[in-house]
Amino acid sequence: MIDSRAIIHPDADVADDVEVGPWTTIGAGVSIGPGCRIASHVVIKGPTIIGRDNEIFQFSSVGEDTPDLKYDGEPTRLVIGDNNVIREGVTIHRGTVQDRSETTIGNNNLIMAYAHIGHDSVLGDHCILVNNTALAGHVNVGDWAILSGFTLVHQYCNIGAHSFTGMGSAIGKDVPAFVMVNGAPAGAKSINSEGLKRRGYSKEQIMAINRAFKIIYRRGLTVDEALAQLQVLAEECSDVQMLIDSLQQSKRGIVR
Repeated sequence: MIDSRAIIHPDADVADDVEVGPWTTIGAGVSIGPGCRIASHVVIKGPTIIGRDNEIFQFSSVGEDTPDLKYDGEPTRLVIGDNNVIREGVTIHRGTVQDRSETTIGNNNLIMAYAHIGHDSVLGDHCILVNNTALAGHVNVGDWAILSGFTLVHQYCNIGAHSFTGMGSAIGKDVPAFVMVNGAPAGAKSINSEGLKRRGYSKEQIMAINRAFKIIYRRGLTVDEALAQLQVLAEECSDVQMLIDSLQQSKRGIVR
């Protein structure tokens, strides 16, 4: 299962059934769970923990030191969950001690070609990062978010669950849950109604979330004023609470 031309450090912990292609390098402090498939020409550097049934395609660099100038060789790590697909040329850096000391990738994500995930970032579950998406350090991406090709996300931004970015979006502020944004700089356009339909949200749920969007973006309210009205709406539809939470957790302000 491991090609004879691969280089596996003796201190790496690789499950017995893992497939490793030629000219791949797996360093010390790397742990790879069962069912994983690692293609040729991949570099994995530790400390990195990779769960089960992940697939990593050729020329990806996983768990490399961050280029952050504050980083001074401290033993930070990368943790990747289960059932992720990491396509060609993806780069994922470990954390820094100035923040979480860890970059975290959840489960069932698709990270497409040449995407970048910077240090201390957190990617939830069921996310899609389309080709050439780039997350600067300290970015948090919620579950089921989809970032279209060439999306750029500034450091410390939060991308809410079930949100969607149009191609080439440049994001410098937080994107609330459910919201669809586009442009450079990115602006809020609508809710991700099509994505919600695909995930089984009812017509009534989607209508309530759309009402919440209009409270935030169509009535000229401040965030605090909008939150007061959203709290009332959340009593009718509990899904609105996720949107409220993303507003309350925002530190950079939200896209407008």
